[in-house]
Amino acid sequence: MSRTEADITIHRPEELSAELRGAWHRAMDESPDYANPFLAPEFAAGVGMHRGGAARVAVLHEHGEPVGFLPYERGAFGVGRAIGLGLSDCQALVHRPGVTWDAQELLRACGLSVLEFDHLVEEQKPFGDYVTGLFASPVIDLKDGGDSGYPEWLRAAYPGLAKTTLKKERRLTRNVGEMRFVYDERDPRMLRRLMEWKSAQYRRTGRMDRFARPWIVDLVDHLFHVREEHFTGVLSVVYAGDRPVAAHFGPRSRTVFAAWFTAYDPDFHYYSPGLIMHLRMAEAAGRDGVRLMDMGRGDKEYKDWLKTRELRVGEGFATRPHPVAAAHRLWRRPVRGLRNTVLAHPRLREPADRLLKTVGTLRTSARPATARTAPRTH
Repeated sequence: MSRTEADITIHRPEELSAELRGAWHRAMDESPDYANPFLAPEFAAGVGMHRGGAARVAVLHEHGEPVGFLPYERGAFGVGRAIGLGLSDCQALVHRPGVTWDAQELLRACGLSVLEFDHLVEEQKPFGDYVTGLFASPVIDLKDGGDSGYPEWLRAAYPGLAKTTLKKERRLTRNVGEMRFVYDERDPRMLRRLMEWKSAQYRRTGRMDRFARPWIVDLVDHLFHVREEHFTGVLSVVYAGDRPVAAHFGPRSRTVFAAWFTAYDPDFHYYSPGLIMHLRMAEAAGRDGVRLMDMGRGDKEYKDWLKTRELRVGEGFATRPHPVAAAHRLWRRPVRGLRNTVLAHPRLREPADRLLKTVGTLRTSARPATARTAPRTH
């Protein structure tokens, strides 16, 4: 730990004391804006352990008491990014109600010339001047379905999807084996299967394969084993008989479940396994006390079908007057701007998506069979 300002201390997230973790949890509990599991100390600690040791937490104090927590990663030349940037779907300085803070003072205390974010909670007013764009993050409001079963919940919550979805579930049972859903699967072999499916999907669609990066594999494996009140790694699996059809891994807090990695066996695409997975998860999570399922930023048709409303998350760069900050912003902002323009316009997005899939087909066909190894886990 180091003390850089009278009321801000800097820590490694994996070394936080039980007292500081408890204060962080209380700040999450006191505001629904900060209830997302990606804002929990357990996620920051996982990134700190598996992403090269650059993770830090700035702790804000008032009258000697810890009242605010900013997890971040510090790179060379004071270039910082929100913790887990590129993986985390929610970023913020988590603080107790009524706490005020200054962005410039915070960056100075952290030794940062710039702090990049792409899923900033809209409530973060001190960062407001640095937001370059706001984007929709679809969510599902959940409640316990009571004594009714899944079919009754589905017909009440999504009457337009119920008939077709239940028909596909029955067909899957008839053609392959009895369909069953496990909300909290603890078999690590199914986590490996999910990562294999997701890697194949990334390659097939021309996207960067996240699970080709060992630190991401290790982080997901670590989070799978975290079972705390404010952060639990939940693996859900749809089976047909004994055969896994689809899987999802994501974290949950006391009240928020974050949709994260979903994949399925392409042999079963006809049955809409991804949609079945999300609907089953929503119903089960509601029974488990979750009140919000965050599907994350991004335009996907299934999100439009399932969402009950949208949150807003910000993208941008908090900066101090510094040559490094100016250079980083000039380098990164055009890249983000081009990507956002393509994603926002279907006439641009669809040709780009076709091109990526063509690249993925070529890349997959050229990939030697011996190279197709399963991601490693512990």
